[in-house]
Amino acid sequence: GLTSGIALIIAIGQIDNFLGIKTAGAESSALKLLGYFHGGYAPDWRSLLLGLTVILIMIFWPKNWNRYFPASLLAIILTTAFAALAKWSVPAIGAIPQSIILSDHLRLTDLSLATLQELINPALTIAALGAIESLLCGTVASNMTGIRLNADQELIAQGVGNMLIPFFGGVPATAAIARTSVGIKSGGKTRVVSLVHALVLLASMAVLAPIMAQIPLSALAGVLIVTAWRMNEWENIRYIFSRRFKTAIFTFLVTLAATVSLDLTQAILIGVFLSGLVYLNQSAAIHIQFKPVDPDKILERGIHLAQSELGKVTVAYLSGPLFFAATGHFTEAFSKIPTDATLILSMRGVPLVDTSGLQALQELQQKLNNGGGKLMITSLQPAVEKMLLRSGLADAVGGQNIFWSAELAIQAAAQNSIQAI
Repeated sequence: GLTSGIALIIAIGQIDNFLGIKTAGAESSALKLLGYFHGGYAPDWRSLLLGLTVILIMIFWPKNWNRYFPASLLAIILTTAFAALAKWSVPAIGAIPQSIILSDHLRLTDLSLATLQELINPALTIAALGAIESLLCGTVASNMTGIRLNADQELIAQGVGNMLIPFFGGVPATAAIARTSVGIKSGGKTRVVSLVHALVLLASMAVLAPIMAQIPLSALAGVLIVTAWRMNEWENIRYIFSRRFKTAIFTFLVTLAATVSLDLTQAILIGVFLSGLVYLNQSAAIHIQFKPVDPDKILERGIHLAQSELGKVTVAYLSGPLFFAATGHFTEAFSKIPTDATLILSMRGVPLVDTSGLQALQELQQKLNNGGGKLMITSLQPAVEKMLLRSGLADAVGGQNIFWSAELAIQAAAQNSIQAI
């Protein structure tokens, strides 16, 4: 949802350039998009033709040729040359600064204790936003390439770069999703892509600035629109829609809408919150399956048990985390268990238990203990066993009532019943 939302933001931000027009700004991309439906503007057919030409070249250029010559670069060269030869007056990039160090840059003498105190809060805010956007860009790149993101390396490099940029007159920068996607789609495979990118930009600024100034903005818009389209994780989107996963579809659509309608930080928070709610809802549905003891299997072990005593032994298989959201269902499921019964809990499918889950187990143990029944626990995972030991519940249940498997517990319950008879 975030990736598709950012793709929409990139595409919407290029509509003006693509159509060769200039419309009023808006607080969000969604409002900007709605503004186009109000009309009151006339697209420049020459800009539109150049942008469409770029899109068609990028779509139909054979993919295996991209490694030798990127379609986006070819499209830019051809459309720029055509616009110059035809002497079309279309919006272009315009003059490009050719100085590395701007006149208005940071000097150490500009800093004072009062200035630092004023800047500390906005600096932390910008650093946090920059980290989020860079990690998001890295996630997008990881999804496109299958290469795992090294988050520490990304953030350290960004931090060092942003501490040096002000001395050249620059502002804080983050990883750019649009340019990263263009690099990947153009055949880039390694981190050398970024180095080549930086050096080519520097050389272009120093040597090719007069030529680059003539590049039509609609041509660049065409490149970014295609890039935005390709940024979407279409395989995953088709999967959740074709399988009709309602919660995934809902989370995707809401996160996408929030990304386009609100700022990126709010969209991330909403997406994470929704994903957390979905996980919480799914995790809360702990599955409890009751199974009576099979008398034939008891006989195979050479144990003869009366049917009246056999009926007092119940085995319950638990699957899912036993935490605060699942304790209500857990308590309700065992509310009808006779207090004089022997209850065997098989917890092999329980990966974790929190304090609320421990309290629910303790209440069940006390209920059975007070009624003359017994609680047996089997198949504990290490994390769950550790929690039972720390809480003292393992001692309350008794080591003799904790087993490695449900079968061993059933045998012990049967033997105890025989001894009681």
